[in-house]
This record gives sequence, C-alpha cells and structure tokens, in this order.
Amino acid sequence: MAFISQDSLQRKGTEKMTALTPDMIAPAPWHLKGQGYLLVVHLPKSVLDNEGFISDDLVASRRGRLAYVAFVDYQESDVGRYHELLYIGGSLKFGQKRHYSISKIYVSSQASVDNGQLNWGIPKELADFKVHYGKNAKDTVEVSTTTGETIAKLSFSHHLLPFPVSTKLAPKRLMTVAQQWQGQYFFYRPEAVGHLKPALLTASHFDKRYFPDLNQGRVLACFKVTDFNLVFPIAKIVAQ
Repeated sequence: MAFISQDSLQRKGTEKMTALTPDMIAPAPWHLKGQGYLLVVHLPKSVLDNEGFISDDLVASRRGRLAYVAFVDYQESDVGRYHELLYIGGSLKFGQKRHYSISKIYVSSQASVDNGQLNWGIPKELADFKVHYGKNAKDTVEVSTTTGETIAKLSFSHHLLPFPVSTKLAPKRLMTVAQQWQGQYFFYRPEAVGHLKPALLTASHFDKRYFPDLNQGRVLACFKVTDFNLVFPIAKIVAQ
C-alpha cells in the first residue's frame, strides 16, 4: 500500500468535492472542546454484521460483540460548533492489522461533513439535531434527516461527581482508528483529556434505515463526558 501525502489528498479531495473551495478547507490537526455521552452496547451478531452500515468488502472481517456509540456537542472546533452522533461496531481488518472504524456518523455542520471526509475519511452525513440540557441532570437528543425523518432519539440522566480521564493511558493499538474512503485507508489516533461521570440511557428510539437499532441489544455502560479537550491529528493515508 503506497503512502499518500496530506497535501496530495487535499488536492484529490477537493477535486471530488466540487462544492469545497480553498477557503472552506480546515486541515488537520483539529483541536476541539465540548461535552457528550458515550455508550457501550452489547448487540446481536446479526445486527452488528447486517445492520451496522459496514462496507461489503470489510464486513466479513468484523469481530467483536460490542458497539460503541457517542453523542458529542463540540462547543469549539476548527469549523465552529456542531453536534455529532456516531457508531463503531467492532474491529475491522485493514491490511494486516485490526482497527476500530466509524461506520455511521451524523453531524450538524456541512463544514464538518466536508472536512471530516477530506482529512480522515470519516463518512459523515449532514443531519439536524435538537439538544436539550434539562434540569435535574436530564438531557435529550433528537437527530433527524434533512428531510425531517427521525434518525434517533435519546434521553439521558447523569449523577455523581466526575473523575478525570485521558486517552494517553490507553494502548496505542486500541486508540488508532481506521477508515476506508474513496479507495484509500486513513489511520489516525485521537487524543483526549476530560472528565467522566456515570450516566444512564433512560429512553431511546432508532430508525434502523439510518442508524443501528441499539434497542435490540443491552447497554453495558453509559458515561457523560464533560469539559474535554480533543486533538484529531493528521492522518496517515495509504492507497488500498
């Protein structure tokens, strides 16, 4: 697999995304701040394999029975504030190594869609978000298509005091994410520091046409993430 420089990727990417003009490009690395929720969900193998939006050439390599879901409120980023809902359905084989990979992701900003695809090969799609931070530590998130169809509804509650956390303590192998996009592999390792507190997913609804139905499984863990600082580095890009 041949290495591709970030500069050549940006030229190639802008050729394919004709709507993206040079002044709209926000190259990596990105520095982001915000809050959100993390979920660890045990799902049936049939859902993970058949309803996880994994490409046909990678799905046979999928391993694991856990899915990882995140709602993120990026209050600061290189393209401004935006919301995000993402899904990771186990590890996939990229070349000779296994990595986690985002197979479904929605964001509330077109700039995030375009630059996320360009910089890291993340398959971002545009959606509308309604987010409410309520009293008594109860928060709700509703995600809809741009035509008004509901993708997901999530209700959370959180409690107890937060504790500090850093991805620097995690093995590099586990934190390296890989994406397949337009005939190329993207490898990157985000780094974050922040605080976690235990939380609960108190209610949820998903349209499996747009997002895996987590209600077919069981939530094993839920956390609220607060005041995090996240760095998305320059990706290593190789041709398939």
